[in-house]
Amino acid sequence: MQDNYLRGKRRKKRRKKSENGTLIGSIILCLVTLASITITLVMVFKCRSIQMENTVVMNELEAIRMDEQMTYTQGEVDALIANAVTTAKDETSEEVSDEFLGKMKDFMISGEGTTAMLRYFFPDEIVVADAGQYYFFPISSEIAHHTYDLNQFALDDEGILGYYANGNVISHKGIDVSKYQGEVDWEKVAGDDVEYAFIRLGIRGYTEGEILEDDNFEDNINGALDNDIDVGVYFFTQATSVEEAEEEAGYVLDAIEPYSVKYPVVLDIEAVSNSKARTADLTKEERTEYCIAFCEKIREAGYTPMIYGNLKTFMLLLDLEQLEEYDKWIAYYSDEIYYPYAFKVWQYSDTGTVDGITGNVDLNISFEDLADE
Repeated sequence: MQDNYLRGKRRKKRRKKSENGTLIGSIILCLVTLASITITLVMVFKCRSIQMENTVVMNELEAIRMDEQMTYTQGEVDALIANAVTTAKDETSEEVSDEFLGKMKDFMISGEGTTAMLRYFFPDEIVVADAGQYYFFPISSEIAHHTYDLNQFALDDEGILGYYANGNVISHKGIDVSKYQGEVDWEKVAGDDVEYAFIRLGIRGYTEGEILEDDNFEDNINGALDNDIDVGVYFFTQATSVEEAEEEAGYVLDAIEPYSVKYPVVLDIEAVSNSKARTADLTKEERTEYCIAFCEKIREAGYTPMIYGNLKTFMLLLDLEQLEEYDKWIAYYSDEIYYPYAFKVWQYSDTGTVDGITGNVDLNISFEDLADE
């Protein structure tokens, strides 16, 4: 009995020691992970600081080059460069660094994420996260900016976003649907104050390249129009040439010819994560060229072309400067938009609810009546 008791006591002791070892190991792993995140972020900030210092230097050199009325010796140029670097270092002094570190801690505690943190620290740039990398795009003055007052956006009790002026909603409520919404009761949708709907017309397959009509296109467009809801249509592209882009536009025009489509005809441009996607290796220039080919064919037919995408679409996949003349529809799921450039429609939720639709539906807000009379 005594031997059994002692053996049991030793087993408990070993088990407790093992549990303590596991707990200590977990704590150490958490500390290592936290340290790694912190080091990574500090390295990002250091790299960006170096880039800012280089920008100051280049600005000084550009001023030298542009000023044709003055000449400088090599010693004077060296002195200007040294002064520019010193100025940049002064602007990232210890006081500023302490503020940055404090804010960094706040973001880490709140769990808002690295991307939100970087966007806070670099307000003059658009930060896009994709596939484990962060891209920084200086906000361009060459591209038209939107003029919406972000303080005028507000969600109502049902989670519907509105844009207000003098206490009144001046925006327009819309949705977009495809076969994934199943059978839609469009009478109920209209009764829920939905003014317009973008109907998915079709897609081009991302591996074989076959053009396919959305299974519910005809039911959806007829149902919306029968209930006095204005409609636009969108087509998911996987074009790999100008000819294919024009083929897609022709397919769309043929399909909508019997209907009263007053809202824009939209080209849906999104990256497909599958490495076998036929568009995986397209350059930004190529995608932009195909986008223009589609939009021009739509416009020539008398409709309003529009481009749909998210931050990755507009910053990584397309050259916005070449697409200034086309309206934009941006997907950004939040009640506060992070995008400085002009857009006509904002898809602010992919988990919305609307009477007449079972499950989630995309919710959109626009700021003018887009019906092309």
